[in-house]
Amino acid sequence: MNKWKKYALTSASLLAIGATLAACGNLTGNNKKAATSDDGKTVIKMYQIGDKPDNLDELLENANKIIGEKTGAKLDIQYLGWGDYDKKMNVIISSGENYDIALANNYVINAQKGAYADLTELYKKEGKDLYAALDPAYIKGNTVNGKIYAVPVAANVASSQNFAFNGPLLEKYGIDISNIKDYSDLEEALKTIKEKEPNVTPYAMTKSYGGPADDFDYVAVDSLPFVVDLQGDTTKIVDRYTIPRYVEKLKTLHKYYEAGYIPKDVTTSDTSFELGADTWFVREETVGPADYGNSLLSRVANRKIEIKPITGLYKKNNTTQVANFVISNNSKNKEKAMEVLNVLNTDPEVLNGLVYGPEGTNWEKVAGTENRVKVLDGYNGNTHMSGWNTGNNWILYINENVTDDQIAQSKKDLEEAKESPALGFIFNTDSVKAEITALTNTLNQYASAINTGTVDPEVEIPKMLDKLKEEGAYQKVLDEMQKQYDEFLANK
Repeated sequence: MNKWKKYALTSASLLAIGATLAACGNLTGNNKKAATSDDGKTVIKMYQIGDKPDNLDELLENANKIIGEKTGAKLDIQYLGWGDYDKKMNVIISSGENYDIALANNYVINAQKGAYADLTELYKKEGKDLYAALDPAYIKGNTVNGKIYAVPVAANVASSQNFAFNGPLLEKYGIDISNIKDYSDLEEALKTIKEKEPNVTPYAMTKSYGGPADDFDYVAVDSLPFVVDLQGDTTKIVDRYTIPRYVEKLKTLHKYYEAGYIPKDVTTSDTSFELGADTWFVREETVGPADYGNSLLSRVANRKIEIKPITGLYKKNNTTQVANFVISNNSKNKEKAMEVLNVLNTDPEVLNGLVYGPEGTNWEKVAGTENRVKVLDGYNGNTHMSGWNTGNNWILYINENVTDDQIAQSKKDLEEAKESPALGFIFNTDSVKAEITALTNTLNQYASAINTGTVDPEVEIPKMLDKLKEEGAYQKVLDEMQKQYDEFLANK
């Protein structure tokens, strides 16, 4: 996932989906039985992340015409904000509330806890069509203890990290990025912007920045530095801070911080650096085949964004878990909920009507084509849902700004993308929970400053590693992880 996820890199756009009860008419029912709408249809209650479209009632009304005909159900989408989603969903899960579908939070942990329904059998009937459309990597990456608990949104099953450059600034100063492949290659361009655009942040970064990108598969729990190095021995789990080439990247970031290219308050800053503004020059973005090169970023920004990849294209657990829908284990409508998810992921009319918004107002078909569309002025408002967390991106109409070459490259990227050897490895933390907490507390004292280049990594990394190893928890966690990974590889 990228470090700027609020607008979400999607093959369909920005903005999340939300809902009101009014969209489904007068509802009846309680926490113990399924709700029904005033026209007798089963109401499927879905929780989504983000901000509610202004025209949500219209979007759902149109979608529910088809959903109702195909399933006898009516979809009710309700919103939890970007910053509140995890916290509120944890409360909903722990309270045992009778909801049906949600965008998963802490997918593996909550699946292991029994919060989500086992979908293995439902995929054989109610979800048969959507299952057939999924890349097998999605199933591998979302299988927990031999069972599948997720309906992943098919999109960027593989992705890479990229430098994203603000096109107008590139053009204004004639900056050539053709030879930029790594962090050390940015220096001259950053220097130019620093000297000529004092109000522009050369390297946009915030406190959530997790460190420079590399060909790593992060197989550990969040915030731990343990990885499988995809350029090294992929049978071993190592600490990224002990890999020389990674330390070199951190040294480069520190050099840039000292030169004033990275914000001085980066470890505390919440500055958003809006994609379509002239407040930044370069940033990092996650891009995959469903984004068709730079076309999605450019459309979201309403300006030219140029990208340069800095990692390889891999299928990993985190790329297969970007947007997982789950069905609550407390749902009274598990089969019906899967039917609704099947429609969302297989019916082009339903999905495009939600993601692009009303035809004729937000978009129109390009004459002489079957799946090309032109977005209209209405699309620029808060009048549609996002593709990354709504449904199968490969049945979405393709925007007219996507070239035939980009489509061909997208297909090639999908065919050539490699699976990480660790795809499907789920670390069971039960025996080392206390140790992980101890490690996390220590890392929190050092990691942000090291990751953002604020401090000298050659000074601070040894201090951090010494403190981690003194506690004893470090080696215990690493050994347990390697033990489980060895077993995983032996049983593949």
